[in-house]
Amino acid sequence: MIRFDILTLFPEMFQSPLASSVLKKAIDRGIIRVSVFNIRDFTMDKHRVVDDSPYGGGSGMVMKAEPIVEGIERLKSTNGSPRVILMTPQGVPFDHSQAKRLSQYDHLLFVCGRYEGVDERVREYVDEEVSIGDYILMGGELAVMVVIDAVSRFVPGVLGSEESVVEESFVNALLEYPQYTRPLVFKGKRVPEVLISGDHHQITHWRRREALKRTFIRRPDLLEKVNLSEGDLALLEEIKGEEGKARDN
Repeated sequence: MIRFDILTLFPEMFQSPLASSVLKKAIDRGIIRVSVFNIRDFTMDKHRVVDDSPYGGGSGMVMKAEPIVEGIERLKSTNGSPRVILMTPQGVPFDHSQAKRLSQYDHLLFVCGRYEGVDERVREYVDEEVSIGDYILMGGELAVMVVIDAVSRFVPGVLGSEESVVEESFVNALLEYPQYTRPLVFKGKRVPEVLISGDHHQITHWRRREALKRTFIRRPDLLEKVNLSEGDLALLEEIKGEEGKARDN
């Protein structure tokens, strides 16, 4: 079981994503536990102010340190010792390996930033900072949803088949091979014959070749991160030759 706590100014944003599909089933079965807390509940003034103008001038508002730190400390005192993660574009890029690593913790506490960011002193109270990409969102809420979804896939019992995690894209630094299901023919396009041949050796060979081909075409940078066998290298040379001929034509 893994527990996710979330500090946010907009708790309602999490209602729909957590109330459907695989995550809902995992929550209902007690495999995942998600608690969402409003940062305004940790303010000390009657107006529940959570932001202020930045020192030194500039546009926009900055989230105040007091309510965020109060929220972190209070949740730590009542809910155990979570690993605290600040969602920010300045954080470590989130990828498959990061999702797997975070799934090893039994309790994560996410802090969702907003506006122009958080007071720098908040960073003294977090364990790490995570980014889901080199772009700016309205806030950290959508980023947290992405991380929770990706991390949850590694939690035993969440997926119907544990093999799904092993075979999917990025596990071995390669993109996943093409997948097909019924009907056999769709709008004139037929499923590759090898997949209905019953020859598991040939199917495995075809899938490996297609994974290499798709990675070479779409994400060649990933090929630098995987240990390729001699067979893989031979297949890759074939693929490069085919693609070169296709470009020439």
